Amino acid sequence: MSYQSAPKMIFVNLPVRDLPAAIAFYEAVGAVRNDDFADDDAQMLTLSETIHVMLLTHDRFRSFTPRAIPNAHETAQVLLCLSETNREAVDATVDSALAAGGSEPNPKQDHGFMYGRNFADLDGHIWEVMWMDMDAVMAGKG
Repeated sequence: MSYQSAPKMIFVNLPVRDLPAAIAFYEAVGAVRNDDFADDDAQMLTLSETIHVMLLTHDRFRSFTPRAIPNAHETAQVLLCLSETNREAVDATVDSALAAGGSEPNPKQDHGFMYGRNFADLDGHIWEVMWMDMDAVMAGKG
């Protein structure tokens, strides 16, 4: 019997101050709840078949690490990046985040072959959303 390995997946664990508000925010951006992995202190949300976000209250997050939880409105430890299928999808994702109470901490980037915007969630975690014209990129290498 042979087994195919599953594709690599990523589970982004984010500390949040207000779990219900954070859930509503991520649902507004297009994430889907997975209540199989949820309780009063955590909620898993799915962005794609291979990308999942675990929202954790600060108390639950602290159970995974002794390190301090930084204030993401003041510091940045990581920038998360999501790809989209075109420019319009980039704008739609960021506009949904802004309508749900997020902010756009950095100006958009338009390099012709690559377009990106970003949003910060309610807790200040920054997500970059980008589209790249791979045909143009590959043509430039030739």
